[in-house]
Amino acid sequence: MPNNCIFCKIANKEIPANIMFENEHIIAFKDLNPKANTHLLVIPKQHFENLSKIDDNNLILELILGIKEITEKYNISDYKVQTNNGKGAGQEVFHLHFHILSNKKI
Repeated sequence: MPNNCIFCKIANKEIPANIMFENEHIIAFKDLNPKANTHLLVIPKQHFENLSKIDDNNLILELILGIKEITEKYNISDYKVQTNNGKGAGQEVFHLHFHILSNKKI
């Protein structure tokens, strides 16, 4: 874990977050600067810089299934899932994360 990774600190419960879902491998929390009525960030607890850097296919599946479970848990049927891969694509925090964006407020 890089010393300054805010998402690693959230995953390790070193700093608080509004956690909406958690299992052994992933954690999801509300974005502090939401771009939609619902804006959740889904991250692996293990640090990977971005989607290009992940080398664990099981963890990729866990992330996708986690997104499915989260949207079902909160009865979100219409949503967008987004990840930015690299600075040029708009990635600001260099820990792999997926955005769940929906007009439905939870």
